[in-house]
Amino acid sequence: MPTFVARCLAIACAVTALPAVAACPDYITAAHPPALAGPVKKPFASVVNHVLAARYQPWHMAHDAIVMAGTAATIRAKFDYDPVLHKDLEAERVHVYLYGTGMAGWRHVGNYLTDSDGKIDVPLGTQPVGEYVVRFVVEGDLSSTSGYLSVVEPGRDTIVFDIDGTLTTSDFEAYADYAGVKTATPYRYAPEMVNAWRDKGYQLIFLSARPYWVTRDGRAWLGIQGIAPWHYHSNPYNGGPVPPDTQKFKGDYVRHLRDAVGLNIVRVYGNALTDIGAYADAGMAKADTYIIGPHAGVAGTRPVHGEYGEHYRLLVEPAPLARCRADATLPAPS
Repeated sequence: MPTFVARCLAIACAVTALPAVAACPDYITAAHPPALAGPVKKPFASVVNHVLAARYQPWHMAHDAIVMAGTAATIRAKFDYDPVLHKDLEAERVHVYLYGTGMAGWRHVGNYLTDSDGKIDVPLGTQPVGEYVVRFVVEGDLSSTSGYLSVVEPGRDTIVFDIDGTLTTSDFEAYADYAGVKTATPYRYAPEMVNAWRDKGYQLIFLSARPYWVTRDGRAWLGIQGIAPWHYHSNPYNGGPVPPDTQKFKGDYVRHLRDAVGLNIVRVYGNALTDIGAYADAGMAKADTYIIGPHAGVAGTRPVHGEYGEHYRLLVEPAPLARCRADATLPAPS
């Protein structure tokens, strides 16, 4: 059983204790779905795609979606082969399934034809508050990938994390992972810090400047560290390994989370000058902006020195529960 599932089962967020509509994030249900039968395998529509799938490893990915309660959701996925060449799977059928909070089993959403970039956009409708896993299965070879949908009530308390150089010890390690060199080393107490915020009932957002095509590695790294691998948002940039618009990309997304999704972002973590600029552009207070590494404390931000041990003990462990968790501990009105 994955570490983050075991941890949740050990506290008061077991799936049996969760109502169909929950104010706190449901980190159990979507992380522990039932077996999926999936579609019947059928031949690829194109001989070229048959050769592509036979020759290269699938490298599919999905962009997680997060929406305010009462809002219709759409999720995008991209299908390609080979971690270096990224050969797009064009004009092939993909089946989509949904499972999450309050559901008894998988629901078949529909089947969709990939476009010339190997992408599909899937409307998921308006779902109850909760966390959902969306499974995508290619009909031609039954290769698959998953993404996540979070449906949140306005005001949900949230923590935003950069990953590379913030949870890992350097930015380079992200690309070492991608090249298959090694698994990125986390800062000491980084996983414990992230999991402490989760256990307190906060929505977690992992906002990575990595281009979309390393999403698979990003999710895998979070899983290895025992961290639930969503909500994960990477840069949709389609060029080289270092997108040119990091500060704008991150600032725009933090504003979107606050203004369109309605999240109450109470703390943000980063390491780079672009993180400091992006969080400031998005209106985050410097007192709520925690920076680790060489730029710790720059521009009035809150410094994290060396690693997260002291920060975890002094500023995370004693921090208040998220309001959804704190409210659940209050006595019912008489």
